[in-house]
Amino acid sequence: MEIKQFIFNPIQENTYIIWDEETKEGAIVDCGALFEEEKRRLSAFITDKGIKIKYLMNTHMHFDHCFGNYWATETYDVKLMAHKGDSGIAAGLQNQIKMFGLPFEVEVEPIGIFLDESSVLSLGKEIIKVIETPGHSQGGICFYMAQSGILLSGDTLFEGSIGRTDLEGGSYSTLIKSIKDKLIILPDSTRVYCGHGSYTTIGDEKKYNPYI
Repeated sequence: MEIKQFIFNPIQENTYIIWDEETKEGAIVDCGALFEEEKRRLSAFITDKGIKIKYLMNTHMHFDHCFGNYWATETYDVKLMAHKGDSGIAAGLQNQIKMFGLPFEVEVEPIGIFLDESSVLSLGKEIIKVIETPGHSQGGICFYMAQSGILLSGDTLFEGSIGRTDLEGGSYSTLIKSIKDKLIILPDSTRVYCGHGSYTTIGDEKKYNPYI
């Protein structure tokens, strides 16, 4: 599995393109592209690599991870996929933006396909497992690709830290339980690509993350 990180919008959010090199099937994960230049960069990369976008997936529905969702659904004719637990905050996207005092108006894209741990996703021969990890938001999920040893953790787990829990649907105890029960049990070599900042590994977080 190939992966490309983009850093978008004023919140410095990580948007990812993942794709299978053989079939060119790909997905956009947490499309935070807000400005036209960001959308052009994203689409230019997809075109240059010949990627066929199969999925638009969100780890959670906080505004900085959703700025580009409407654009992506229109551009690539896909439905937004996320957990139903975040339906409420998805519908209130503009209210989220106003709460943070930001001057942006964006089109709201509703969740079109609900994901949970029974969902079956694939890119080429790679199976994408949905892991439910509430705590940062009620509907927080991670995407795990065992064959490639990749975890897309959203804002659940960061290098040396964890997601904030003071927003709507957040719970510190729930988040810690999600991380310990669902993520730390993965192989130490698993590369963790986070919603903000640099990537890490499960092994390093077991050793050095003070919350774990």
